[in-house]
Amino acid sequence: MRPIDPRVFQALPEARRIMAGLGALGVALGVAAVAQAFAVSAVVVAVVRFGMPGAPGLLTALLALAAVFAVRATLGALNEAYAARAGIRVSAALRERLLARWLAAPVDRMPPPATASTLATQGVTSVEPYVARFLPAMVGAVVLPVFVVVTIVFLDWVSALIVVLTVPLLPVFAALIGRATQDHTERRWQALTALSGHFLDVVRGLPTLVTYGRAERQAESIRTVSEAHRAATVRTLRVAFLSSAALELLATISVAIVAVTVGLRLTYGTMELGAGLACILLAPEAYWPIRRVGTEYHAAADGVAALGAALDELADAPAGVSAPAIPTRFGTDGVSYRYPGTERVVVDDVTLLLPGAGLVTVTGPSGVGKSTLLELLAGLREPTAGVVSAPEAHLVGQRPLLVTGSLRTNLTLGLDTPPNDDALWSALDEVGLGDDLRALAGGLDAPLGDDGFGLSAGQRARLALARAILSEAALVLLDEPTAHLDDRSAGLAHNAIQRLARTRSVVVVTHRPELVELADAEVRLGGDRG
Repeated sequence: MRPIDPRVFQALPEARRIMAGLGALGVALGVAAVAQAFAVSAVVVAVVRFGMPGAPGLLTALLALAAVFAVRATLGALNEAYAARAGIRVSAALRERLLARWLAAPVDRMPPPATASTLATQGVTSVEPYVARFLPAMVGAVVLPVFVVVTIVFLDWVSALIVVLTVPLLPVFAALIGRATQDHTERRWQALTALSGHFLDVVRGLPTLVTYGRAERQAESIRTVSEAHRAATVRTLRVAFLSSAALELLATISVAIVAVTVGLRLTYGTMELGAGLACILLAPEAYWPIRRVGTEYHAAADGVAALGAALDELADAPAGVSAPAIPTRFGTDGVSYRYPGTERVVVDDVTLLLPGAGLVTVTGPSGVGKSTLLELLAGLREPTAGVVSAPEAHLVGQRPLLVTGSLRTNLTLGLDTPPNDDALWSALDEVGLGDDLRALAGGLDAPLGDDGFGLSAGQRARLALARAILSEAALVLLDEPTAHLDDRSAGLAHNAIQRLARTRSVVVVTHRPELVELADAEVRLGGDRG
């Protein structure tokens, strides 16, 4: 990715205002830097001419210098504060757009979980120093050297010529070194993604690994991946330190050339003291912004790589997404599906007509694509062939999503207008869960842990079913909703599903024959369809 990619301004409109604000502050800081050089030279000249601490000319010069220092310090503080806030705003907006992009995309178009989690967490966070430090440095590198060179031209054309001839060397060397740094940074980012993915897989499978006594063997694997990430990080830091030293040396030599030429002319009396001091003080200001760009680029290299990856993800999103029209006919027409990278067809030529209100059960042996068919109807996956016509659906999977929060939060998750407490308790009573949850301290405000910790598997399934009852979706998709329930609770759930099907289209994947008997139609996969 380039240091400033034009796609940033298209994907993140906030960046336009930020660059405008940073540009204004950069111009103001450039003016303050030039004023400071003239103020310091005026103080030195006043000391040489008047020689007395209380001389009127010296006092005026000191007051002017103090005022310039105060103005420059204020502008610097404003620049830091504005850049820090801008970094937070841009990273938050980028994370929000990434999550919205992934949530709106089918599962097949989403990046691998390890890549997505790394990019949305550490990757987006690393964009903050890119915005807060690198972009201000880039603006300063564009504005300040030009302003300084123009000022030096009016003071001494020889010094200006030296600066003009030597300043371009800094970006040339920075670009050459930056190319090597980019390669190291990309390898480091790949190592970090691999480490995150491996660690995530280990954490997910830790209960199984512990059960079979294989958890200790994973420590060596994580140690190997971590060592690869450490080595990549050290190589990147080594290049960064060497490049900073090279730029510092080049800038120091260039400033020394200006100082020597000015000093010789002051010695022979061919140049005024005030103009000579101003040129010597202004020369570092022409090199410093470019040196700072090189330094901040290395500090924000992770942010540059992460921003490039995020913009690639956002570039795949459609330019404008309009709300889909509610179809008058629900179902599938000759739908087939196979997972990306495989040849096995999971769902093969399924045509399914769903009523506007009614209960349809999907049955068949395990592995014939029943859950995949629900995901196709929900729009989570795109069919390999055929057409899916379905409105916005409410999907309850075999392991329903329950978040850390109150019981009320989990019941109203995804609802635009949360219902009142009576409606919530009514839905819970309908699935036979009301009496159990009334016994909890706090009632609807009782806290639940991650993944519904504190509830049994059957209670979690019935809670998800109550949430489906409260939803406003015209199509409700249930995947084995009674798999963890006893006969009594399953009967209550079946009655609730049957009542729900009176007003909405309900599709249920099930192995229970009693639920199949209540259905208006049955679709059997892996065999004859009824």
